Amino acid sequence: MRKIYVSVFALLLGSGAFAQNDNNPKSNHGNKFEQLGQMLADPNEYRSASGAPGPKYWQQKADYDISATLDDDKQRLDGVETITYYNNSPDPLTYMWIQLDENQHKKDGESSKFDESKMKDKMTLRELQGIMGHNLDLGDHIVSIKDEAGNPLTYIINETMMRVELPQTLKPGAKFKFKIAWWYNISDRLTIGGRGGYEYFPEDKNYLYTMAQWYPRMAVYSDFQGWQNKQFTGRGEFALTFGDFKVHLNVPADHFVGGTGVCSNYAQTLTAAQLHRWEQAQTAKEPVEIVTLAEVKKQMQGHATARKTWDFHAENVRDFAWVSSRRVVWDAMATHIDGGKTVMAMSIYGPEAYPLYRRYSTKLVAHTLKVYSKHTFPYPYPAATSVEASNGMEYPMICFNNGRADKDGTYSEAVKYAMTGVIIHEVGHNFFPMIVNSDERQWTWMDEGLNTFCQFLAEQEWDNKYPSQRGPAAKIVDYMKLPADQLEPIMTNSENIVRFGPNAYAKPATALNILRETVMGRSLFDYAFKTYAHRWAFKHPTPTDFFRTMEDASAVDLDWFWRGWFYGIDPVDISLDSVKYYRLDTKNPEVEGSYNKAMADKNMQHISATRNKEEGIKFAVEGDTSLQDFYGKYDKFAATPLSKKSYQTLYDALSPEEKKFYENKNFFYELDLSNKGGCVMPLIIEWTYTDGTKEVERISAYIWRKNEKNITKVFAKTKEVKSIKIDPFKETADIDENNNSWPREYTPSRFELFKSQGGPRGASSGSNPMKESLQKSN
Repeated sequence: MRKIYVSVFALLLGSGAFAQNDNNPKSNHGNKFEQLGQMLADPNEYRSASGAPGPKYWQQKADYDISATLDDDKQRLDGVETITYYNNSPDPLTYMWIQLDENQHKKDGESSKFDESKMKDKMTLRELQGIMGHNLDLGDHIVSIKDEAGNPLTYIINETMMRVELPQTLKPGAKFKFKIAWWYNISDRLTIGGRGGYEYFPEDKNYLYTMAQWYPRMAVYSDFQGWQNKQFTGRGEFALTFGDFKVHLNVPADHFVGGTGVCSNYAQTLTAAQLHRWEQAQTAKEPVEIVTLAEVKKQMQGHATARKTWDFHAENVRDFAWVSSRRVVWDAMATHIDGGKTVMAMSIYGPEAYPLYRRYSTKLVAHTLKVYSKHTFPYPYPAATSVEASNGMEYPMICFNNGRADKDGTYSEAVKYAMTGVIIHEVGHNFFPMIVNSDERQWTWMDEGLNTFCQFLAEQEWDNKYPSQRGPAAKIVDYMKLPADQLEPIMTNSENIVRFGPNAYAKPATALNILRETVMGRSLFDYAFKTYAHRWAFKHPTPTDFFRTMEDASAVDLDWFWRGWFYGIDPVDISLDSVKYYRLDTKNPEVEGSYNKAMADKNMQHISATRNKEEGIKFAVEGDTSLQDFYGKYDKFAATPLSKKSYQTLYDALSPEEKKFYENKNFFYELDLSNKGGCVMPLIIEWTYTDGTKEVERISAYIWRKNEKNITKVFAKTKEVKSIKIDPFKETADIDENNNSWPREYTPSRFELFKSQGGPRGASSGSNPMKESLQKSN
């Protein structure tokens, strides 16, 4: 840092510059802060410019009445469903598109061929099967499709989509009822993969069925894209139509069934003792074990030949999923949501998950519903269920999660937090996209990213020391450091994303957290985010609707932020390049003399003079006194009567305001900063003063609007600065902290000394201290 003289009169003047408004990609301004303009869809009578549904917004509806039979010996599901489709659009329809997601597993399916594959030293069965393929008879078998009168309908199947020809044009405002009979062989999801399927437990010869995407489902027909008939490849999830469901599930009599919605015949499917416990759970403040572990262990030993039918109903949901097994515990408790609604929080899990799920799962469900309701809208459904199924997937009112203990009942901390996080995440999906019904096939981030952000909020409200891996800005830095060819904008279609987790989950969650904590502030953000959730609950929003609503409800121009974080791949890297210290030249000889003398002495220092003095050289002017004249003793920095009088004349001519400025002690620091990463962000500057105190100063990202690459700004301080740091709280995802400080501070790192053989010793990330403690006590 160098000190520079500047006249007080220059300090009291200002200067300005004009910014060009042209959107010029070769310029250093007028680009990153331009409005999104044609990048967003034009507003219309269906979707307004404010981001709200327009006055003529519409969406289709599909009601289902489904009867299905589960064959536990052959692992087969047979079903018949009646669909009533309501055409609420202004368009006449001549055909309908229906999703057949099970066709993803067909042996000759397209989705099993177009992914790359490589051999490794160690290969799992699932990896090998992906290369070799399988000869299993998987996929939907359509038995018949008939209209309400029993007449067959023409249809054609294209991979995971089925087009059904309408016998006559379905006019706006009309409805069409038809029936589909189908069956399929249920796949082993641990080897074949996919969302639904079964898991086999050889030790007790029982199955756990997690039935998802199990029935032919109507595709969405919307105002912004017509039919959403993009193929299901296993990556991009679903776009579904809301409707009412009646579902009848016929299973072995010793199975317990949980599903979307409410079961209407517990009196016929539960024992008297279980029904009593269910009634107790309606008002319980702690989870009540309705199907107990003791009952499950007894049931696991048998294999009933009798059968039962479980009846469920659900209103205004976009999908239905269910679980069936004789080896699951069921617990539940009442949860009170803001607004006075009581919801049943429930969990279903096997004996291997009991040590974790019995303690945590249902309480995590309740906690998630409360936190999400606070930040969005009160949870509208009557129940929410967490099912342990060694995976993670979500459906309305029911989700499948992981979290199993070791056989001795112990578990590692990593398993505990993995379970906690996945339960919050999957239960949270009830809000995004089960209610705020975005198109997951096109924009995964509107589902996963928004939900991961809310998951972060719920994790932090669960435990202030919760080790959240997605949400904090610093957690996304390693991803943002990657080469450009490994990155893509958040606004990328699901199937085209290289690093799915960081791009679709972590980066949008981080962006929203930065908006909340750094750009907008909690008050403005929370109001706008809640406005979006309320506007689009039980509707089909697009990214444009989200972007516009966030600005409309906050009066914060965020186009620059959407450009940088959602449409671009540039990282944040703001560098503090130099600091200059300016002090006031007071013209007071008594003040300036000592400073000028110190500076003059400093300027006279050089290596030769220093070493000559150290060697004891006899200097000529010191050895011969005749060489010393008036200037040898004259102190040119001392104040003289003339210089004092001159200063007094200058001071007396100053205005009262200028005199006050003279008398105050001011320090001016000119900072040069560069935007090395490319993504513009606010400046957060931490000043540390020589007296040990600190100050944090925040400056809007607009500081970059006239020069998106380099900026210079002067700061006036009343205390001398010792050090300066940019982004001290790591809230902007800056990828290089080493250029954020003055004087430079370097990030400490660690290395480990390996022995020549055997490698390092110590606990691994998967260590289980609980098990070690148990072994010691025994």
